[in-house]
Amino acid sequence: MSTLRKKVAERLVAVKNQTAMLTTFNEVDMSAVLELRKKYQKSFQEKYGIKVGLMSFFAKAVTEAIPHFPQVNGRIEDNNIVIPGYVDVGIAVSTPKGLMVPVIRNAESLSVPELELKIAELAQKARDNKISIEELTGGTISITNGGVFGSMLSTPIINPPQSAILGMHNIVERPMAINGRVEIRPVMYVALSYDHRIIDGKESVGFLVKVKEMIENPERMLFGGNDPLAGLLGV
Repeated sequence: MSTLRKKVAERLVAVKNQTAMLTTFNEVDMSAVLELRKKYQKSFQEKYGIKVGLMSFFAKAVTEAIPHFPQVNGRIEDNNIVIPGYVDVGIAVSTPKGLMVPVIRNAESLSVPELELKIAELAQKARDNKISIEELTGGTISITNGGVFGSMLSTPIINPPQSAILGMHNIVERPMAINGRVEIRPVMYVALSYDHRIIDGKESVGFLVKVKEMIENPERMLFGGNDPLAGLLGV
């Protein structure tokens, strides 16, 4: 085993032994985001030089959902619960040397294009073995996408000392009940693994539902995850 593989193995076993890890699931209708990408992909690529992916939308949704459920962004430190006032998102990247999780600092202050550019930059550095230790440490929550390998569903393992990790999966056309009618929609199953010592079921489920709402209604990301029409009415 390589030194990196040994270290990763130690951390994964420690997570299983030292946390009360649970996973909650939900399904997301990806129609709105896929349509948004299709409509603006050419303009986005011309302006930023890269294609807009799905990870940046989920990263944005996570940063907007955290203020509603701050415990999801926390950690346990010396029997104290620490809730950072910022969101450093770790993005799991598969490299020839194994799994790495580069960290996007202060992701809550970044737009979707800025997140996309940062994800691409860090992922390439990780694959080229040019990533620094500083860029791999200090995250407050992570996102992993097993869907790129064809995974339908999984229970991702928390990246310590973080308390939660969001798992994305593949998109499959499935029948859904829409306003009393069956329609075929592109659906992704999502998972949130969390440390039950700090995050209760209500918070974990509520957080995942909030992320789901924003992916299904991307305009909510511009309003802190809230319904813009409800905000207009002050309710």
